[in-house]
Amino acid sequence: MDQFYGGATDGKSAERAEQLRQALFGDPPMAYALVAVDGDDLVGIASWSFLWPAVGLTRSLYLKELYVTRSRWRSGVGTLLMQAVFEVAAKNRCSRVEWTTDSDNPDAQEFYAGLGLQQVPSKLFFRADATVIERSLS
Repeated sequence: MDQFYGGATDGKSAERAEQLRQALFGDPPMAYALVAVDGDDLVGIASWSFLWPAVGLTRSLYLKELYVTRSRWRSGVGTLLMQAVFEVAAKNRCSRVEWTTDSDNPDAQEFYAGLGLQQVPSKLFFRADATVIERSLS
């Protein structure tokens, strides 16, 4: 996934495994995930967090990552993961599922459009990285 997004894989395998354990199994968990496997191969992942408040003081599900290995594109893995995410949202009485995709990722945009999902042009995405967070605290 890091390679797909053009980033470097930071940290040793054991460090990354510990980060994953803390995020998914800490108290409280910081995120949730579903994985798609084929035999011993990890072929996809969907990860999310719940947000509050949403419409009418309900909660929403924020899909942080939907990733399918390139060899499994157009195989139905992404669709199955999205359906599972929607089931989680319904089970948890979420009023929305929201996510972003990079503007230079036409494959993802085509995938979401193919599911009948609409882009929300009225929203803008902002980000404060660790440097900005630290600077704002000093």
